[in-house]
Parts: sequence; C-alpha cells; structure tokens
Amino acid sequence: MKKLVAYITSGYPEKSFTIDLGLALGQSGVDSLELGVPFSDPVADGPLIEKANHKSLELGFKFKHLLEISKEIAPKVDTLWMGYFNTFYQQDMNKLIPLAKELGVSGLIIPDLPYEETLAFKDLFDTNGVNNICFVAPTDTQERIKEIATDAKKFIYMVAYTGITGSGVSEDLQPFIHSIKKYSQTPVFVGFGVNAKTAKDKAHGADGVIVGSAFVEILLREDLSYQQKIAQCCELAKIIKNSIN
Repeated sequence: MKKLVAYITSGYPEKSFTIDLGLALGQSGVDSLELGVPFSDPVADGPLIEKANHKSLELGFKFKHLLEISKEIAPKVDTLWMGYFNTFYQQDMNKLIPLAKELGVSGLIIPDLPYEETLAFKDLFDTNGVNNICFVAPTDTQERIKEIATDAKKFIYMVAYTGITGSGVSEDLQPFIHSIKKYSQTPVFVGFGVNAKTAKDKAHGADGVIVGSAFVEILLREDLSYQQKIAQCCELAKIIKNSIN
C-alpha cells in the first residue's frame, strides 16, 4: 500500500480548524500529516503555500500554536513538522527535538537546511528518535544521492521537478527513483507538483507521494465554509490515495 503524506499550513484560517482538518485527514487515507510552520519567506514553496503562510502570520500565528495543534493531532495521526531552519533554530534545537518527541511528532522536514548541515544535529535527532527527513533532487550527484539515501530514515523526500509544475507534461522519474533505491531500503516518497491528476504517474515506482498545494488551494477558497473545506480536503485525500494504489 503506497503512502500519502498531506501538507497543511498550521493556523490557517485558525488553530481549531487545523486540528479538525488534521484529524479528519487522518480518517481519510492520509498516512502522515505535514504541519507547515508559517514563515515569512518560504523559498521552497509555491505561490499558494506562500500565500497561506503569510495569511497565517497576519492572523497572529505563533510557534506555541504549532505545539498546541501537535498535542491534539500527533497522538492520533503520524505528524511531521515542515518548516524553515530559522524558525526551529530560534526555539533552540536542543530543547525543540526532545519537545517534538514528547508531543509524539515523528520527524522534521527542513527544506532550506542542506543535508551536510543537518549532520550537526544527527545525534540529537537519533537520541530522541525523531527523524530528520532528507531531500534528494535530480540535480544531486550519484555520490551525494548515495550519502543521503544511506543515512535516510522514515522516508526519503524525492523532489520531482525535472518538468514544469502544472504543464501537464509527462516525465519519466524511473531512472531517478532507481538511482535512490539502489542505495537504500528507506521508502521513497515523491513531492512537488503532485495532485489528483498527476499522483498516479508520479507514484509509479515510488512508495508514496507528498501533496501540499492541492490541499492548500482548498484552504484558501473564501467561498467555502470551514466544514466544506474539510470535506473537500478529505475527498481529495481519498481520491489521491485510491489513485496511487
């Protein structure tokens, strides 16, 4: 059974909504939930997630809200924190990683922290049993792919951006997936540009997909009530989970 990881922006449109949505997605086929930590300059995210980040911050999101949300969701749905290093660093990594463990958060995804720099925190992650999710991109050399894949835990975040997102062009990810899998038994999940239309193709040969913008697009719709947003996100999760399996 291939896995579905869903990204949602924490605190948008409000904390209680994020909790309700996260729990509902856990009942709708989502295997792991990425709680996005709003940041002023989310360089690895597209315009939809960037917009949701800014809106959440404008509405007063604070890091303490992430902790409150995680406390409710993590015991019931496998939960990851996705955020930029400056945010986590300001919380003091030596305190934050044990806190993540205490809350039941299984891992962190930090897109702007290169693998080589994560090694400074390797013992901290390992000691607390919290996973640092590693990225592998098509631009990486074979040597770097081997180094990252060999050390990866939980799953490898494969960045699928050899084509243009939204262009509808089919891209063959198989050689890239094979180049990762020959070095590691850790599951490979495909992210970037995955939605209801592309999920089946992108999941071919991989162990799962990561979907963000497709969910956030629903969250940003001002013509939907909270319940309608949750219902549509859950329906999308079911569609994608079914299509990749």
